[in-house]
Amino acid sequence: MKKLICSISLFLGMFLLSGCGNSVTDQSALKNVRSSNTITWAVEGDKKLFSLIDIRDDREKGFDIDMAKAITREILGPKGQARFTLATSQSRIPLLKNGNVDAVIATLTITPERAQVISFSKSYFQAGKSFLVPKGSKIKKPSDLNGKTVIGIVGDNSVEAVKKVAPRAKVVAMQDYGQAVSALKSHQGDALTSDNGILYGLAAQSPGSLEVTGGTYTKEPYGIAVNKNQEPFHRAINRAIDKIQKSGEYNRLIKKWFGQVPGFNYKEMYIK
Repeated sequence: MKKLICSISLFLGMFLLSGCGNSVTDQSALKNVRSSNTITWAVEGDKKLFSLIDIRDDREKGFDIDMAKAITREILGPKGQARFTLATSQSRIPLLKNGNVDAVIATLTITPERAQVISFSKSYFQAGKSFLVPKGSKIKKPSDLNGKTVIGIVGDNSVEAVKKVAPRAKVVAMQDYGQAVSALKSHQGDALTSDNGILYGLAAQSPGSLEVTGGTYTKEPYGIAVNKNQEPFHRAINRAIDKIQKSGEYNRLIKKWFGQVPGFNYKEMYIK
């Protein structure tokens, strides 16, 4: 019921904001968050390791969540509040553009196309596309997917990326990762493609039945998204990321969330 009410509220908020005469970019995001002492972040709720709803206490947990909290503290001080709004791969940018959130931290790859409509922070995580397959699969590299069915996610750039490395693969896009994993397990596809960090999280949820393979076939730098023409807020986020990295907190969070993941070389993510 709580999630239903939140979804209805988000829909109404987006509808009302879309009818307003004042553009979101006309307001100072940095002044607004300092006035409210709160940064509202769009996050996803179905990506273990990055941002997953813990059913035990109904709270968002993961690397993206901890990074958002740390950045909030750097910008607003120790009493600053990080508020989270659930988003999907399809809704995360519209939520930002409509003014429902102040920033997006949701495994969002920095791309030239997206940078035309939003502003990105410096990269805070270096991912790469890979494949999730059933244990024992003969798929070991991207070209093995030619003639196979590959599952992707609507709104994720994995769908287009896999077509470049396996042009003869059939790509089926699902609405979310829950549907995608179910489809893979029921043999509706031969592999699921997404960013390696996300796939290792999915594999950890299905120990013994799914595994990550194929290395990485793209580079996917994650950035925090803010609206255009919000340079003071944009600079504040970049300064916060720098401080978190220089203080050692970044490496601590990397180890916290990825240190115990089988097969994931988390030390490659360390800031030296």
